[in-house]
Amino acid sequence: MFDSLSDRLNSVFKKLKGHGRLDEKNIQEGLREVRLALLEADVNYKVVKDFTERIRERAMGQDVLKSLTPGQQIIKIVNDELVELLGGENTGLNLKTKPPVVIMLVGLQGSGKTTSTAKLALHLRKLKYSPYLVPADVYRPAAIDQLTKLGQELSMPVHPSSPEDSPVDICDQAVGIARQKAHTAVLLDTAGRLHVDEKLMDELVQIKERCQPHEILFVADAMTGQDAVNVAQKFDELLDITGIILTKMEGDARGGAALSIKSVTSKPIKFIGIGEKLSDLEIFHPDRVASRILGMGDILTLIEKAQTGIDEDEARDMQEKFQKAQFDLDDFRKQMRRLKKLGSIEGLLKMIPGMGKMQDKLKDVKVPEKEMLRLEAIINSMTPAERRNPKIFNASRKKRIAAGSGTTVQDVNQLLNNFEQMQKMMQKMAGKGGGKMPSMPGMPGMPGMPGATRPPSKNRSKVKRKKVKQKRKKK
Repeated sequence: MFDSLSDRLNSVFKKLKGHGRLDEKNIQEGLREVRLALLEADVNYKVVKDFTERIRERAMGQDVLKSLTPGQQIIKIVNDELVELLGGENTGLNLKTKPPVVIMLVGLQGSGKTTSTAKLALHLRKLKYSPYLVPADVYRPAAIDQLTKLGQELSMPVHPSSPEDSPVDICDQAVGIARQKAHTAVLLDTAGRLHVDEKLMDELVQIKERCQPHEILFVADAMTGQDAVNVAQKFDELLDITGIILTKMEGDARGGAALSIKSVTSKPIKFIGIGEKLSDLEIFHPDRVASRILGMGDILTLIEKAQTGIDEDEARDMQEKFQKAQFDLDDFRKQMRRLKKLGSIEGLLKMIPGMGKMQDKLKDVKVPEKEMLRLEAIINSMTPAERRNPKIFNASRKKRIAAGSGTTVQDVNQLLNNFEQMQKMMQKMAGKGGGKMPSMPGMPGMPGMPGATRPPSKNRSKVKRKKVKQKRKKK
């Protein structure tokens, strides 16, 4: 989402770093670029004005002007102010209350409330809560069915709501049933409209008065930009919301809502939706998002993703296989599936410090998810014996696998050749007693890995000519 803003800010920092010393003129020029970048990202005008003014005051201080690295000092100031703009520190859910904790989700129609309800329920279950899902949107066709289906997918109980019932009564009854059945969390999925109207707000106010929710979360579509901020203000005036969930953060919107909504409403962003899967809900960390915007990566979120996607026992078994050089094509497929659970390769690269800026240089080795699906299709077309022992392959087997996976014999050969190289590398490592895991098996497309694509021949010839020149110089 923040790609465009990140590129603009990084170009500003590059110019500032080019000046050995900074003066008022340099700083004003840089801030003008920052202001334009934020306005283009659809950030609220007043928020931009206050933000750049705070940076200017700090940047004009003697510590910056006399510093040997003023450009870096400016980046630090912008980072600090961005963190503050986004909310300062993470604000979690108010769970320190007598169960059941009642969470009410509100917002306009189409903002993603129902899906966010299911995502939040999954998050709470990971925290050892027992969620009870309550579909209270009796107006939108199939809204009740949608949450019921999501509840079945998660194996969670869903309140048997009826379109003929009053939403206020549904929520009130559901909270009572949750207490009787010892559920520790109740999630109320309320109705939305295409715009804010009196009937909608009156109904929500009655639900609030009757159920006394501990959290009222406003669900905002990040793609709507400044409109989301304006609507959030109206909901806050009537309901006194406790926090915000920003959905569709994986999209190509400019990010203005995320950067404006905390300043305008004074209410924290608590979660962000980063995809369509029910596991695609992240706790909002202002410092981490600021780091992503400034191209400094987000290694903590990457580690958390890896920890949730990898089972400890499986990881231990895999480590033993690496050490004994017994890694087979079945294991390679498992690694690929694990990697896909973590998200897109492009998204993961952006979380590694410095890698976001290098993506243009990595075009030759960056592999789309389609490539991983193609490799998995080849492995799926093999028999269990073939996956365990690639040495038994002959021409007819390869032809059968190519036909079964919709690929070519050449693709099958490429996978097998690269996999054989990787096995030899592991055997050497095991022989030396290191037993260390080779770098990211399951990263197809990286040189030396199964499915790797060689750089274009033009690049290879350049490298070859360079080596020849170096040898001549030595002579």
